[in-house]
Amino acid sequence: MQIVKQLALFLENKPGTLANLCRALSDAEINILALSVADAVDHAVVRIVVDDTQKTLHLLGEHGVMAVERDVLMLKADNKPGVLAEIADKLAEKKVNIEYAYCASLPGVKHGVVILRVDDPKKAKRVLASR
Repeated sequence: MQIVKQLALFLENKPGTLANLCRALSDAEINILALSVADAVDHAVVRIVVDDTQKTLHLLGEHGVMAVERDVLMLKADNKPGVLAEIADKLAEKKVNIEYAYCASLPGVKHGVVILRVDDPKKAKRVLASR
């Protein structure tokens, strides 16, 4: 489990925009560790965790894309029922608020990844270290 930087981008909500972003990151040899897309009327909010935040910020700046940087908690979680409930319960018990979360796992794979935006990432890390 670690506190990592997440970038929030506002992109046009039209075909090819996400593909162009992913291609630019790939061409720069930047690996996407986690990604979430939420749509709005004409824009999408893309939340992304990458393996090289500074290089990504530079690349986005070159393309005129503004990014907001935030600390989030990234953790590996067992891929089984109840794990997210356990995480949320532990944080709630210690009064740590989850502002938003996204996660992914594949059937048959033992672990997945969970990204948590919380009001106190350091406290959340301490609370969850005892899981």
